[in-house]
Amino acid sequence: MSNSNPVYPVIWHDDRVLLIDQTRLPQEYTVVEIRHYEDMAAAIKTMIVRGAPAIGVAAAYGMYLGARAIAATDRQQFLSELETVAETLRQTRPTAVNLFWAIARMLKTARGTLGSVDHLKAVLLETAQTIQAEDLQTCRAIGEHGLNALPKTPEKLRLLTHCNAGALATAGYGTALGVVRSAWIAGRLERLYADETRPRLQGAKLTAWECVQEGIPVTVIAEGMAAHCMNRGMVDAVVVGADRIAANGDTANKIGTYQVAIAARAHGIPFFVAAPFSTVDFELASGREIPIEERDPVELYQIGTTRLTPERGVDYYNPAFDVTPASLIAAIVTERGAIAPGELAQWRGVQAG
Repeated sequence: MSNSNPVYPVIWHDDRVLLIDQTRLPQEYTVVEIRHYEDMAAAIKTMIVRGAPAIGVAAAYGMYLGARAIAATDRQQFLSELETVAETLRQTRPTAVNLFWAIARMLKTARGTLGSVDHLKAVLLETAQTIQAEDLQTCRAIGEHGLNALPKTPEKLRLLTHCNAGALATAGYGTALGVVRSAWIAGRLERLYADETRPRLQGAKLTAWECVQEGIPVTVIAEGMAAHCMNRGMVDAVVVGADRIAANGDTANKIGTYQVAIAARAHGIPFFVAAPFSTVDFELASGREIPIEERDPVELYQIGTTRLTPERGVDYYNPAFDVTPASLIAAIVTERGAIAPGELAQWRGVQAG
């Protein structure tokens, strides 16, 4: 993939949404057609589309698909049925705040738009498309701000990331991987180390796939190897994405991120979070209030059709996310710049959306 042929995981085309099925990568590139909001909810829940910003874009289109199917011509009846659509979408992934932010923006647009129900539906489609376009612009800005925040030496950096926060996780370009892309384009990247990211292996499957498309040098490691690589002097900085950031800077990201942050602190390596400003949830004072999704234990005990553990006598705990304390984060890189976690509060009055 070149910059002239980017990856877009969510596309509006001919009155339907096209999603890259991320559960089939890298073995198979498949596009799924979504025409109904219930199918969009299922696609989000089963991680056909994943990554907080991409989930937000998908949810916005899901709201439009739901709105399109509402037969009511009475405005209040329409808004009531649209709330049912919103609640179905809210139930899919509890941790990713972009999901709730996009749904809230679509509802606010619906309530604030005058005119016929048909006009309201048209405005909702325009709003979903705007959310998508804004996210792509945001990611490119994050990439540039992140590049400026990275260590100035050495000239060629070895970066480490966890999970996938690339084009596949956003409207395109990526957040954490957007910073990596910007470093690569600027000639400042020597190599990316990608944690494999158990149990769903997003780093091994998705981040590595994206890097291969663009010729970015990438080495996949098990997350249990991250501290070892740091100790060997192989990593200059860590850049990860985020699914929700509390007002104090505590950050929820894919499970395993917290231990990478601890290892980075122990080795004096800067740890950056890259995310749209909409990922900051100012209603939550700290990371202790962030809801953590728990997923089906089959993700732990089975890969494909191969079982990894004994069939009986074993219990499982499968949280999808953990929370990295703000004290371990050098900066939160947003489209507004690299912000120290302790300075987030001053931005509350100018929150996006």
